[in-house]
Amino acid sequence: MALPSALPTALPTGLPAPASAEQLAALGAELAAAGVELLERPEQLDVLSADAFVYSPVLEPLLLGRRAQLGVRPRSAEQVRAVAAACARHGVALTPRGAGTGNYGQSVPLAGGVVLDGTGLNRLRSFDPATGVVTAEPGILLAELERQLAAHGRALRLLPSTVRSATLGGFIAGGSGGIGSLRWGFLRDPGHLLGLEVVTLEAEPRLLQLDALEAQPLNHAYGSNGILTAIRLATAAAVPWQQLVLGFDAWEQALAAAQQLPAMALELNQLALLEAPVAALLPWPSGCPEADGRSHRLLLLAAPAAAEVIAGLLPGLGGQLIWQAPQGESRGIPLRELCWNHTTLHVRGREPGWTYLQLLLPQPEPPALAALRQAWGDDLLWHLEAVRSFGAQRLAAIPLVRWRGPEALQALIDHCRELGAVLFNPHVLTVEDGGLGVVDADQVAAKRAYDPAGLLNPGKLRGWTG
Repeated sequence: MALPSALPTALPTGLPAPASAEQLAALGAELAAAGVELLERPEQLDVLSADAFVYSPVLEPLLLGRRAQLGVRPRSAEQVRAVAAACARHGVALTPRGAGTGNYGQSVPLAGGVVLDGTGLNRLRSFDPATGVVTAEPGILLAELERQLAAHGRALRLLPSTVRSATLGGFIAGGSGGIGSLRWGFLRDPGHLLGLEVVTLEAEPRLLQLDALEAQPLNHAYGSNGILTAIRLATAAAVPWQQLVLGFDAWEQALAAAQQLPAMALELNQLALLEAPVAALLPWPSGCPEADGRSHRLLLLAAPAAAEVIAGLLPGLGGQLIWQAPQGESRGIPLRELCWNHTTLHVRGREPGWTYLQLLLPQPEPPALAALRQAWGDDLLWHLEAVRSFGAQRLAAIPLVRWRGPEALQALIDHCRELGAVLFNPHVLTVEDGGLGVVDADQVAAKRAYDPAGLLNPGKLRGWTG
């Protein structure tokens, strides 16, 4: 079922009613008796009810002031079951969340109720040195999981730019790709997520062990169709990545390099292209020259052998090496916090009048880029990311968009689609609208099976609400 492309102007209909005082009192008493930590202070609820939705001037007025009525922080799967049982019996909405680093309101409770803070479940449960497969709880910070894997010579395949603050569960439920997508594609590609432990939202909750196929409908579902209590993932061999910043005076040469380097026999983990005005608004690592607003910058994470080859290729590509340092050994901000949506964060920190879009560009990319530049001028600044999509190297775009109102944003979205771009809209509330624009029947079927009353993160799965 295709979905409308218009930007939202109101919250979804059919949301559960907020919990009554009597429901909250009874639910809180039950959970306190079960030893579950309750989070009730207004300042706690404010933090637990928000993410970075203010990146979107469309979502901001819809979501400001939406707040949970009670927060809980379980520390075991059994405590999660107690929370799920109490919410099911009392008919109270339950919204799971990680660290709240998402940008689309994924964990904002539209119907009040309870927010489940998953950071209390934060253990690495097992690691298989023979296969590299890891099982960890959803609240573990990605940086901590990376640290523990490094001791075994392994690393996560995919990471968001928020690796230092994001949780594993939040990334699986709300993320889609990031650093590593150049090599490994996206989180929903088969082979990354190998299994889930899930608690159902029922009066007698089940603790289920799902294999890779069964887990797929819960991958990037905003916690709307199951509560994650453990995640089983494939990992990669650790590589001592080199951080490279390359400079190009001509946009055409920078774009050509961004297309050509991933197609070579080079071991790369990240490639981001920043148009000169974007680069000028970013902080840079210690020792890396500040951007001058005239030179476009290519940011790379390259294996040592690849870095050596790139240095020899640069004169022919029309670029120059501006800075190089091993990842983890440089001072100041690392390169992986200048790419993906950290780019947007930094630009908005300097000039809040910018928002952004997310799209997969049609191939070849230059005609679409040129058409959009001609139509939108300096209201559109380019930030491109090299990715692997269905086995092929592509350029995704996370352009900075000057906010001129919802009508102008909708016109830009329509223009991108007319040119053949696939849009992943960050200005919508539901899983489907932010993805490929169609209802995923498997996600809806999983919600029917694991959340029959529709109380999990209500309003986020359009296929459920219609």
